[in-house]
Amino acid sequence: MELIVLVDDDGLAIGTMPKPLVHHGETPLHRAFSAYLFDDAGRLLITRRAVDKATFPGMWTNTVCGHPGPDEDDADAIARRARFELGLGVADIRPALPGYRYRAEFQGVVENEICPVYLGRFTGSPEPDASEVEEWELLDWAGFRRRQESEGDAWSPWCREQARMIEDAGLVPAA
Repeated sequence: MELIVLVDDDGLAIGTMPKPLVHHGETPLHRAFSAYLFDDAGRLLITRRAVDKATFPGMWTNTVCGHPGPDEDDADAIARRARFELGLGVADIRPALPGYRYRAEFQGVVENEICPVYLGRFTGSPEPDASEVEEWELLDWAGFRRRQESEGDAWSPWCREQARMIEDAGLVPAA
């Protein structure tokens, strides 16, 4: 059973909880990550969450999100989730928004996370696990942002906010 690391307001681990017990109307603060992975041509791999997922089903989002396990660093967790969700390898993982934190609610389920954001590259060709990823696309950054602006609520709230913050920090990868 996957364990989620619960944290205090300073991001220090204070315990664990089985994943099925974490996300609900009173979700405790916990560790997470978001990764934006690009191909060698500089295109971002975006994904649409499976419609059967408990949290934010069917929404478009960044390449991969998840929760590091106890004693697992973020880079290893990103590699684990990219392999599981998309059948991909990862390379050149680097922090983009190390202090990112958010709270969002959708259909009675709350996300409440300290969620560092990373940029990197993916290797291989996407072969999504249907229980995680409904569909995927490769877009240049400008195309990705145009889609977000035109489709609004079809995108996860963390991805919309993170994309603006990545731009504001001057971290948009060159195509």
